[in-house]
Amino acid sequence: MKLLVAGGAGFIGSNFVRHALTRWPGSSITVFDKLTYAGNLENLEGVLDDPRVTFVQGDICSPSSVSAAVPRHSHIINFAAESHVDRSILEPDAFVKTDIEGTRILLEAAKGANVERYLQVSTDEVYGHIPAPQRINEDGPLRPRSPYAASKAGGDLLVNAYHATYNVPTLVTRGANTYGPYQYPEKLIPLFITNCLEHLPLPVYGDGMQARDWLFVKDHCNGIGTVLERGQLGETYNLGASHEWLNRDVVDAILERSGADPSLVRHVHDRPGHDRRYALDTSKARALGWTIETTFEDGLAQTVDWYEDHRDWWKRIKEGSFKDFYAAQYDRRLAESLP
Repeated sequence: MKLLVAGGAGFIGSNFVRHALTRWPGSSITVFDKLTYAGNLENLEGVLDDPRVTFVQGDICSPSSVSAAVPRHSHIINFAAESHVDRSILEPDAFVKTDIEGTRILLEAAKGANVERYLQVSTDEVYGHIPAPQRINEDGPLRPRSPYAASKAGGDLLVNAYHATYNVPTLVTRGANTYGPYQYPEKLIPLFITNCLEHLPLPVYGDGMQARDWLFVKDHCNGIGTVLERGQLGETYNLGASHEWLNRDVVDAILERSGADPSLVRHVHDRPGHDRRYALDTSKARALGWTIETTFEDGLAQTVDWYEDHRDWWKRIKEGSFKDFYAAQYDRRLAESLP
């Protein structure tokens, strides 16, 4: 197997590269990544020395870079994306460019390269808010409510269209909220862990009653690998742990594990279009033999311990351009904290 992993220096992508080297020991892997703010070669520490791994710096929005990289590979996995809802509200154009146009460019290259399988890594956010107690399956309507979710839904539809129109051998996975080592500290769990370790405020949106299904990154990677091996071409597969946590309960668990002061919690004005609940029906992926191996409690403990042990990694990030984003996103909200 010759894998091209687009976005392989990002959070889930770098974890997947590690997973792939163990799962398919005879494979060769090309990591193709633009190295934007969330793509970091430090995420691949210890991996780039493996003779089975090659790194190519490139942008999926560049047809020439993509057309040079795709040939010679049997499988393409696309993790490359702009992926944070808050950033999509500030800069929606970047999300449309990468998540839709970049996907089209990759698909065009795959169409002409006779690849065996192309897998698009997507998100449960394309379904929008799911009222309790419903769980949504892969045939449910797409109702994205943020520029990020809409751009990912657009990419998914392009993937399905290229399968139907050009017979590109595609697959789509839609993952639940994922957490674990190497996650850029703009998302809830790594942001709040690192803020706890720095004794900084924890800006909780609204009442904190938003419900999410949290999926440990190793389980997510295993699900992607299972779909890549056994999924039916042209199909979509939901990947989630099927266990909901309220945001406020996640914050309490982080406080307890890190030993931080609960007074750090600040309830702030919610972001626009914030979905109240995500909930996936994952029976289709489980029918392929995929199982969840990590409870949220165990996964969160591992994650908190990892950030405690890798302070240099995230402190360099938080001292860089991240500071400008954080200020734009939270300074006013924290100044106007809710009671």
